[in-house]
Amino acid sequence: MDVNAALADASTVPFWLDTDLRPEPLPPLQENRETDLLVVGGGFTGLWTALQAKERDPNRRVVLVEANSIGWAASGRNGGFCAASLTHGYDNGEAHLPEENDRLAQLGRENLDAIEAAVAKYGMDVEFERTGELDVATEDYQVAELREAHDPDSGFIFLDQQELAGIVKSPTYKGALWDSREVALVHPAKLCWELLRVIRELGVEVYEGTKVTDVSDRKTTVEVTTEPTGEAARTTGGGTGAAASSRASSTITAQRVALATNVFPSLLKRMSLHTVPVYDYALMTEPLNDEQMAAIGWEGRQGIGDCANRFHYYRLSADNRILFGGWDAVYHFGRQVSWRYDQRPETFETLAEHFFETFPQLVGLKFTHKWGGPIDTCSRFFSFFTSAYGKKVAMAAGFTGLGVGASRFAGTVMLDLLSGEATELTELEMVRKLPLPFPPEPVAWLGIKMTTNALIKADENEGRRGPLLKVLDAVGMGFDS
Repeated sequence: MDVNAALADASTVPFWLDTDLRPEPLPPLQENRETDLLVVGGGFTGLWTALQAKERDPNRRVVLVEANSIGWAASGRNGGFCAASLTHGYDNGEAHLPEENDRLAQLGRENLDAIEAAVAKYGMDVEFERTGELDVATEDYQVAELREAHDPDSGFIFLDQQELAGIVKSPTYKGALWDSREVALVHPAKLCWELLRVIRELGVEVYEGTKVTDVSDRKTTVEVTTEPTGEAARTTGGGTGAAASSRASSTITAQRVALATNVFPSLLKRMSLHTVPVYDYALMTEPLNDEQMAAIGWEGRQGIGDCANRFHYYRLSADNRILFGGWDAVYHFGRQVSWRYDQRPETFETLAEHFFETFPQLVGLKFTHKWGGPIDTCSRFFSFFTSAYGKKVAMAAGFTGLGVGASRFAGTVMLDLLSGEATELTELEMVRKLPLPFPPEPVAWLGIKMTTNALIKADENEGRRGPLLKVLDAVGMGFDS
């Protein structure tokens, strides 16, 4: 199979964003503003925060600013797996927060239900499908752990090789655990754009092309400095140089501020070592015809992920394309985030090879899109929270690829923190306890490289974790989901 031929005509624009449905750009902020709540960041976390803020108090003045365009980054280009888990899997939650893990699992289920309810309430066209997810074993040693998790009353159903073949046909599958209730699939960019529509209808002021450059305490308020970016800077006379930047800048005086910038450098300097950016990649096929769909089955349309440390995730789109992503998670020295890393031919070729190993009956299918980009990760692999300036500022970050669903919960937590009142959520250890920070360079780069190699070795050794991974587990920087 010549994978280069299958990839030859693939667009480098993320599939979800490559559509005429993308909203027209909104203008940047061009004058000073006062507001009750300022939300910084136009991805899932910021959008859900703004929506819930207006639901709690329709009269609250809410402003949202985005440095680029709504949903352009991780929120608009991910796989669209909307999971209930707030802790990147139950086992990972048990390792880090054993005393409240069961409660967090319940809160996660309630959060997913609330997302589904919001989609229905506001008539959001986001291709929401609560199909669940199949965790598939592709190695014999993985089957036993999946079988042990069989719990039909809780919606976790083990499927042996023969049963699984009746659901999805792949020669690589040894068995699977179907999480039938706790994962939904969405069109991620449409979810961003529909959330944008809803919050604007509720009265939220939204400014794109507006970058926050400074957040400062002013005793009773917070002063936030912004400037236009990209095309916005040129069309508003921003020009170049310090003088032009000063002329183009605007100030927002806010009673409260919610920071939802995630993978991008933290506006709270003390949090700068708590996340690192890693690059994730995905492919999208052309639509499958009826014969091709019959060849693979997949009538239940579940999301699928395999069980290795270097895992794949894949799912069907509304028009029966297959998104196939994962495997490589690439860190660049110095926590670099750059558009130059969004394309990685060697990863695309590997993903294409793995795709046709998984579904050899689809040989000849073409890929129409290939893309990548950064996500933020933290040492415990699920979101963390902090506040600043007398709880006038709240921040959430660290979702590690599971933010489609958890972002709404993060918005709930930030609003609780900003209220200044103690709630069940503000008292959670998950909210009060920060993950361990990553070390500065060059130790971070060396440590991540060593850990990646150890995870690869564990995959090659039937999942057995070597000395380095055991040490990381012991100090609270291990990954087990």
